[in-house]
Amino acid sequence: MPGTRKLGRPTDQRMAMLRAMVTYLLENGKIETTVTRAKEVRPLAEKMITLGKANTLASKRQVFSFITKEDVAYKLFNDIAPFYAERTGGYTRVIRTGVRRGDAAEMAVIELVNYEAKKDDEKKGRKAKKAAPKAEAKA
Repeated sequence: MPGTRKLGRPTDQRMAMLRAMVTYLLENGKIETTVTRAKEVRPLAEKMITLGKANTLASKRQVFSFITKEDVAYKLFNDIAPFYAERTGGYTRVIRTGVRRGDAAEMAVIELVNYEAKKDDEKKGRKAKKAAPKAEAKA
């Protein structure tokens, strides 16, 4: 499934790291890592979202065998996959952020496309709803 980069680790450690990074990406919407790791995580995360869009028993079993946290898998099927239902790919983007101090490794942020904007809009909507009853109570 992943690309051909070995990332200086044996296969079992590499796959465990990539599974954890995909889980963290789906849980939080974005992660900061090195460019090579981001390029390896990208196809795995996109495949998980595509499986989430299928929403069949077989796809659920595949996702649950790869994602390390059960609640993140449920979030994938209930929130993330429906959000990208009309989109046919390109669910993630890699943005280079410069070099890391210490070893000068190229760093990047990998994030879910437009998903953060949706979460921010929901948070603003909740704050506006909470503020409205307080204003009415004072009046």
